[in-house]
Amino acid sequence: MTAPAPDLLLPALHKAAGDLTTDVAKLTDADVKAASALPGWTRGHVLAHLTGISNAMARQLEYAARGETVELYDGGMDGRNRAIDMAAGHDAATHQADLSTGIDRALRAFDALPGVKDSSANRTGWWAPIAYRGGVVLDGGLALWRELTIHNADLLTGRGPETWGRDFCGHLFEFLEPRVQPGDKLLLQPLGLPPVSLGSGNRSTVVNGMLTDLAAWLAGREPSLGSLRASANADGTDLPELLPWPAATPAAK
Repeated sequence: MTAPAPDLLLPALHKAAGDLTTDVAKLTDADVKAASALPGWTRGHVLAHLTGISNAMARQLEYAARGETVELYDGGMDGRNRAIDMAAGHDAATHQADLSTGIDRALRAFDALPGVKDSSANRTGWWAPIAYRGGVVLDGGLALWRELTIHNADLLTGRGPETWGRDFCGHLFEFLEPRVQPGDKLLLQPLGLPPVSLGSGNRSTVVNGMLTDLAAWLAGREPSLGSLRASANADGTDLPELLPWPAATPAAK
């Protein structure tokens, strides 16, 4: 399993952004006040977060282009949380405009990157350092891809995990392997596809099901096709408990 290269990631980002803005354009004022799939969050909270992460990732790239780094959110996680709480109650038109502006800003920053053949040894373009996870611009692009895709499903507008593509699910398997408990080893068996092994513990569990259900479960979302079945030592068992989402910093997820 390997993350998509920049020349594949860039069109995937544009598609995820287009899907999201299309779906959000249909929301009414009543819709944005309704509950999302995330406990305690309305759709307005999710939209405010998506606007915030789009602007935050754009800022990562704008600083990287100058050879500088900056924290992901102005004011850190406290600043992020305050901004979400303040914006969550906006009406649908305001959310739609703010999100469109944030996504456009982020996509412009990614589109302006040098060609994918620029040397990683020079630490420029897609390989320029950013503060997010102590990584590079490519890591930021993957993060925005995850945010736009997963949180679109959280909006409950009809584009659930069952619509996630094979490349995206494969990326989630790789990114979310740290959620496997230290003592566990998971053998994921997507229907009709090669198995994927995650973790290196001594407790082995086989989890069978549709590819998108496996990815949704690893991402902490409800598998939308209801296909998952777990077994250990050839007997049926419960799905293993997973660790929290991999932390972006030692103090915050």
